[in-house]
Amino acid sequence: MRDPSMNKMAEEIGDEHFSETLYTPLRKDAFILDDKTKIEEIEKLFERIMYTLGLDLSDDSLRGTPHRVAKMYVKEIFSGLNPENKPQARSFSNKYEYKGIVLEKDIDVTSTCEHHFVPIIGKAHIAYIPNGKVVGLSKLNRIVDYYARRPQVQERMNKQILNELKDVLGTDDVAVIIDAKHFCVHTRGIKDTGSSTITAEYSGSFINAEKKAELMNLLNGRLL
Repeated sequence: MRDPSMNKMAEEIGDEHFSETLYTPLRKDAFILDDKTKIEEIEKLFERIMYTLGLDLSDDSLRGTPHRVAKMYVKEIFSGLNPENKPQARSFSNKYEYKGIVLEKDIDVTSTCEHHFVPIIGKAHIAYIPNGKVVGLSKLNRIVDYYARRPQVQERMNKQILNELKDVLGTDDVAVIIDAKHFCVHTRGIKDTGSSTITAEYSGSFINAEKKAELMNLLNGRLL
């Protein structure tokens, strides 16, 4: 049972978004249940939520909703919680000896705010400078999607993607920028539909002002 003091703490925090750790908070027994069992358990729990809200679960339109939601949670929206779904980003030798910036812009980000369980929707921009290895461009998208498909804080997601790319590419010369809209801001509380949140992490050469300026020019469509 949830400790009542936790509810009090949540009320005190309010809409402040923060993260105390780089790692997604998971229990040690997070993977004891298989996906099928998780879907069955979530289905029963979500049916209870709908019942508590006063919805008629015998209605044709609502009868299958608990199962659909449970399957969506486990197999889609929160699939990034399962390490078995982590993409295998195989790297290749940089045979062209390319030493400039590789930039992939406007990668779709579909995540979920861990404070209110509503969507975070936006774009990620990834840049790196090859250090003997390159990776298929689609793998960059898959890495972004893997870390997005879990309850998230944008700052944490940004760092998780950056660190994963540094490991896969074998270089510190990586930059990750995310520009996203948070529906916990848009649909509740202040209800501000026009704002977005930008987070940016730079490492290696991208900490250098000149290299960072070159990246910004590329992002803005200005070739040097």
